[in-house]
Amino acid sequence: MASADRALNVRPATEADLQAVTETISLAFHADPTWSWAFPDEARRQEQYAVFWSFMITAALRYPWVLMTDGAEGAAVWIPPGGTEIAEEDEERIDPLLEELLGPRAGEAKELFARFDAAHPHDEPHYYLSLLGTHPSAAGRGLGMALLAENLARIDREHMPAYLESSNPANNHRYERLGFLKTGEFFPPGGEIPVTTMWREAR
Repeated sequence: MASADRALNVRPATEADLQAVTETISLAFHADPTWSWAFPDEARRQEQYAVFWSFMITAALRYPWVLMTDGAEGAAVWIPPGGTEIAEEDEERIDPLLEELLGPRAGEAKELFARFDAAHPHDEPHYYLSLLGTHPSAAGRGLGMALLAENLARIDREHMPAYLESSNPANNHRYERLGFLKTGEFFPPGGEIPVTTMWREAR
């Protein structure tokens, strides 16, 4: 049984791991209140996620901070200090991709992403946890938080802070146990469940 006090075998993902990491993230976020709001067609959601999250994970792979367990049962997508989620040359692909995947719903999704951007702190260099997920086959074993704890130990060795957005309030207490504190919240357009912004000071 994985736990935060048991060492995991964690390594940086490579392009060869893209499909496995995308599958883990896609399945982990299937019922997430924020991302299921953005992709409301449950029958098509996994197909849409496979395209969208693959795009985002591919972009993050240009840094050595997409971290995974050996079998991709857990995966964490980090953007290091000074980095960006999307390379500048790929930014123009986001809107057409959302329009292709979501049709008339794309405008609301774009507004959601704008709210993520507006909430993101820019005053202090930090590690940004873009995505964290556990494959359903490994759920309930504490693996996701164990993976996060291992990642934070790496970040602590660099004496850097970390930031995340919790897209599911049910997970907030788990992040708090690892030292994150709530700094604010925002809502999807017309949504009722908040996205919580959380910061962990350097150690």
